[in-house]
Amino acid sequence: MPSDLFPRFSRRGFLATSAAFGGALAAPSVMAQSAPPPSALQNSTQMEEDVRETTRRNASSFRTMEWRDHFDSLRKGAILADTISRCVHFWSEDGRTYRLYPSSVPMTDELTRRGRTEVVQKVLGPDWRPTADMLARYPDWPRYVGPGPDNPLGTHALYLGWPAYRVHGTHDTRKIGRRSSSGCIGLYNEHIAQLYSFAQVGTQVLLI
Repeated sequence: MPSDLFPRFSRRGFLATSAAFGGALAAPSVMAQSAPPPSALQNSTQMEEDVRETTRRNASSFRTMEWRDHFDSLRKGAILADTISRCVHFWSEDGRTYRLYPSSVPMTDELTRRGRTEVVQKVLGPDWRPTADMLARYPDWPRYVGPGPDNPLGTHALYLGWPAYRVHGTHDTRKIGRRSSSGCIGLYNEHIAQLYSFAQVGTQVLLI
């Protein structure tokens, strides 16, 4: 039995998601990887905007999972991002630590990449640059955003083996629990900071 079965949620994170605990959805089977659109290959995170008008439903369907249902081993730990229930699960390599976090997920299936990859880089205080496609749609956006409260990647980022895909934080807590990203998986900053401390380069990642 893992020593700490449930995550230590902040009051804000708990209030934002507690209403959804009664409506857990079963996790789907793993889908074949699909190629993202060209713009997503360059950058799958956009500037933060008010998603409450475009994506009204804010819910994460929490239920604990067994790592053996998704991974052959816990070598270097394992991260499972469930885009249906909008949750991220983490198991440590020794199996003693398990965490469950509410997350944001991609806005559409076309922007969603499913399958297996791994953490290839950890960045504390990530910076961000919009793609040419983003600037064409939003010419007023800055060309570069350094670390800080305006950065759409939040305080920490785990870069995945797929170009431009990340598990990262967000300063805009309205996004969590919603289909609100352009491909990445977003967490509350306090949760990505914790996951950042647990994960290592080489940690297994599965998106379902």
